Amino acid sequence: MRIRSISAVVFPVVAATAVFGAGSASAADPIMDPEQSRVGVHLNNAETAALAGGPIPALVTMVVPANRIGAGLESDTKIYRDENGAVYATLRQIVSEAASRPDGTVTILVNAPGTRNGRIFDVYQHWN
Repeated sequence: MRIRSISAVVFPVVAATAVFGAGSASAADPIMDPEQSRVGVHLNNAETAALAGGPIPALVTMVVPANRIGAGLESDTKIYRDENGAVYATLRQIVSEAASRPDGTVTILVNAPGTRNGRIFDVYQHWN
């Protein structure tokens, strides 16, 4: 049962990543972290921009509640985060902010059920 749950979430992420990378010479870097019970991808800047400009963020948030999506924000982000660490932004805003930087990228990690305080996946921004 647990494998089916993970597969149901991982497959769309992997499929979406394949679509983003299909037109470019590079492909998303897969991430496997069994110690943390997570799998995912690291997207380069072009792939991050494609994700930000495409339908995936809206489609994901139609089926995944906002409180089940974690966000790892860069320290100089413009996105509002309250004193308890809660982030007030859409998935598209988080990805778009990273895509707007020349070296901005995102890492998307899908969490195993029952881990990470119930979050289904986490998105981390990266830039210098």
